[in-house]
Amino acid sequence: MKLWHFFLFLLLAPPAFSAVLPRSQAVPEPAPAQALPQLVLTGGTLIDVTNWGNSAHDLPNAVVIIRDGHVAEVGSPTDVTVPKGSRILDCTGKFLIPGLIDGFAGLNSQAAADANLYMGITTVVARADKERGFIDFGANPSPHLYPIDSVGVTDDWSLLAHQSDWTAKLREGTRPVELSPDDTARQIADTVRLGTRVLLLGPHVTAANAQWIIARAHDQHLVTYGEFVSTPYRVAIEAGIDVLLHANDYDLGVIPDELQSPLVEDPEGPSAATAFGYSERIPPTDARLRDYATFLAAHHAALMPTFSLFYVELPGHRNLWNEPAAALLSPSRMYHPTDPATGEMLYPLPAWTHHLPAAGQRWMEADQQKKADQAALRLWHINETIFSAFPHYLAASGADTLGTMPGISLHTELELLVRLGLSPREALAAATNNYELQLGWSEIGQIAPGRRADILVLDADPTANIWNARRISTLILDGNILDRDALLHAKK
Repeated sequence: MKLWHFFLFLLLAPPAFSAVLPRSQAVPEPAPAQALPQLVLTGGTLIDVTNWGNSAHDLPNAVVIIRDGHVAEVGSPTDVTVPKGSRILDCTGKFLIPGLIDGFAGLNSQAAADANLYMGITTVVARADKERGFIDFGANPSPHLYPIDSVGVTDDWSLLAHQSDWTAKLREGTRPVELSPDDTARQIADTVRLGTRVLLLGPHVTAANAQWIIARAHDQHLVTYGEFVSTPYRVAIEAGIDVLLHANDYDLGVIPDELQSPLVEDPEGPSAATAFGYSERIPPTDARLRDYATFLAAHHAALMPTFSLFYVELPGHRNLWNEPAAALLSPSRMYHPTDPATGEMLYPLPAWTHHLPAAGQRWMEADQQKKADQAALRLWHINETIFSAFPHYLAASGADTLGTMPGISLHTELELLVRLGLSPREALAAATNNYELQLGWSEIGQIAPGRRADILVLDADPTANIWNARRISTLILDGNILDRDALLHAKK
């Protein structure tokens, strides 16, 4: 073969010919490049909120690597290497905590979403009802929304109420009534398909249905909240209810059987008024209250007191309209807001009093306020006794009704939990990692690998003073830094 024929053969040979070349001559394929972290936090002290706030293994000079909206790595500089080219946020001298969770609140507007974010609330367990309005699922930006829906009863505000095959079934009429077990099972399945995370068992759910719903919910890894009247609290607690909602509701667990029995037929009328009057006036030193507190602490249920609903009736409150985030909010979108000028609750008088002299009307208004303040203080002392047994707590604001405000009132809740006796760290845990421990929500509540990268960078140590939880230097949602100042200029 002539030499030029040989070279022509090499040029025209099929690709398979290259397979016979020695391995040392093959060109290796380049390794895929690893994506750079979205953000790396360095130098800050990572606050430990594990073990119900009873652990204090803070990590100084922490390195937090965030990738794809989640925490990828956490450790000290000797344990974690910062990839070259990363975007770095220097947090030296600052403190890192998870984004806060409001366990029960409305979110009915973009303004409410902005106020929550500005105050560091990155997850809201959201409820639609006549006091809080409908949930604004279209708000953007917004905290993560974990919807609550009522179950087992008719409810005009249910997330299913406007679906054609549920409208007639869920219409309340003159008062809510229980659904059949078959309808309840279908209701649970349909509301879960809408994204519901929490089932709310309300005053009209009776004991047998409450036990059945709790068991079915747990089989499906759903969370249950309870604000009971017809169902005795001890029955629901023994059945494994996850959360007892509202301090002025779960104290009903102290009433005797003779007051509980009529509540099955009369969960809203005179029998209920008698029962609540009894529970609200039980002496804090009463042995029945101490026994109930011990019973609570010995079982699974966590308490979600929503003390913020009584904040303006307790001593030492301030005018929340002076908060920067309040500029986003409008009293017209709130149910029973406080007076923006004074921060005090208004107590409207019945129409028949309008013919009285102005001095007489002012006296009646002052008398109503005095009674409300006394009732709130009695409730507070009852909860001091309950706290002495050391049950577990979850933080929630109940906003925006009865003087509470989106975002702002979760911080008053933390203040009140500390006033009750929790340490600042325990109060922080109640608004963060306790939600994983109690409800199994392992995607939130900690700054740890695999968790959602919702993080607050604080200018001061929140374990030294809970007020420091509002001193937010940087707000991170899904791994992205949000402009807090821009949130304040959003439209109402």
